[in-house]
Amino acid sequence: MKASNILKLILVLLCINISTEWPTHTVCKESNLEIYYKSCDPEQDFAFSIDQCPDIPSHTFNIRAAIILRHSIKQLYAKIKLIINGKTVLSYSESLCEPDDPKLIFCGKKKGEHIYYEGPVTLGIKEIPQGEYTISAVLTNEDGITVACADFNVKNYLDY
Repeated sequence: MKASNILKLILVLLCINISTEWPTHTVCKESNLEIYYKSCDPEQDFAFSIDQCPDIPSHTFNIRAAIILRHSIKQLYAKIKLIINGKTVLSYSESLCEPDDPKLIFCGKKKGEHIYYEGPVTLGIKEIPQGEYTISAVLTNEDGITVACADFNVKNYLDY
């Protein structure tokens, strides 16, 4: 009996797929719009959702996002890239938390604290580009350490 239990344990351990990637999460899946994301931080995943997928084309919609901080954020910087066919076609960066100018309520949070945001987000663009593409978003702190990182894959076939 003990030998069969040990054999089962060995088989289970051999069959486990040891992966360094986080799963792909579905944010939105409608007939003409699909949005998925995957954390690109090998050490941490995070939670992100949109209340209603059809609200996205209105350019203001409600989201929920949550993460437990692995690093403190006295300063926070965002780098966003639009990637089409593996090539970066647009880059954008912005300082989100500065010592004298905190733009977000979680500026100054410490390592181990939980960040949760629920509320409206406005895209600031006239329409979501059609086609299939990736939006890569990386948040780094004052030490250049990744606080959060995600690749959003978008498939948009909406008619405007």
